[in-house]
Amino acid sequence: MKFILNAVKRISLGFLILYSYNMIAIEFNLIIPINIITILLVGFIGLPALFALIFLFIFLY
Repeated sequence: MKFILNAVKRISLGFLILYSYNMIAIEFNLIIPINIITILLVGFIGLPALFALIFLFIFLY
Protein backbone atom coordinates (compact mmCIF):
# COMPACT_ATOMS: atom_id res chain seq x y z
CA MET A 1 0.00 0.00 0.00
CA LYS A 2 2.84 2.36 0.85
CA PHE A 3 4.51 1.66 -2.51
CA ILE A 4 1.33 2.46 -4.45
CA LEU A 5 0.79 5.70 -2.55
CA ASN A 6 4.40 6.74 -3.17
CA ALA A 7 4.08 5.94 -6.90
CA VAL A 8 0.86 7.96 -7.22
CA LYS A 9 2.49 10.87 -5.41
CA ARG A 10 5.50 10.82 -7.73
CA ILE A 11 3.35 10.56 -10.86
CA SER A 12 1.23 13.50 -9.71
CA LEU A 13 4.33 15.54 -8.94
CA GLY A 14 5.80 14.69 -12.34
CA PHE A 15 2.63 15.90 -14.05
CA LEU A 16 2.61 19.14 -12.08
CA ILE A 17 6.27 19.83 -12.83
CA LEU A 18 5.77 19.23 -16.56
CA TYR A 19 2.62 21.32 -16.65
CA SER A 20 4.31 24.18 -14.81
CA TYR A 21 7.32 24.03 -17.09
CA ASN A 22 5.09 24.09 -20.18
CA MET A 23 3.21 27.14 -18.89
CA ILE A 24 6.51 29.00 -18.57
CA ALA A 25 8.12 27.64 -21.75
CA ILE A 26 5.16 28.30 -24.05
CA GLU A 27 6.52 31.79 -24.71
CA PHE A 28 9.81 30.32 -25.97
CA ASN A 29 8.15 27.49 -27.96
CA LEU A 30 10.00 24.83 -25.92
CA ILE A 31 7.00 22.74 -24.92
CA ILE A 32 7.62 19.15 -23.79
CA PRO A 33 4.67 16.87 -24.58
CA ILE A 34 2.86 15.56 -21.53
CA ASN A 35 2.49 11.81 -21.94
CA ILE A 36 2.96 8.80 -19.70
CA ILE A 37 6.66 8.39 -20.54
CA THR A 38 7.62 11.98 -19.76
CA ILE A 39 5.48 12.00 -16.62
CA LEU A 40 7.12 8.81 -15.35
CA LEU A 41 10.61 10.09 -16.17
CA VAL A 42 10.14 13.39 -14.39
CA GLY A 43 8.18 11.81 -11.54
CA PHE A 44 10.69 9.13 -10.67
CA ILE A 45 14.00 10.71 -11.70
CA GLY A 46 13.14 14.32 -10.94
CA LEU A 47 14.61 17.55 -12.24
CA PRO A 48 17.60 15.90 -13.99
CA ALA A 49 15.10 14.13 -16.25
CA LEU A 50 13.36 17.44 -16.98
CA PHE A 51 16.70 19.03 -17.91
CA ALA A 52 17.54 16.02 -20.10
CA LEU A 53 14.18 16.29 -21.87
CA ILE A 54 14.73 20.01 -22.46
CA PHE A 55 18.22 19.30 -23.79
CA LEU A 56 16.90 16.59 -26.14
CA PHE A 57 14.08 18.82 -27.35
CA ILE A 58 16.44 21.70 -28.14
CA PHE A 59 18.96 19.60 -30.04
CA LEU A 60 16.56 17.27 -31.86
CA TYR A 61 14.12 19.91 -33.08
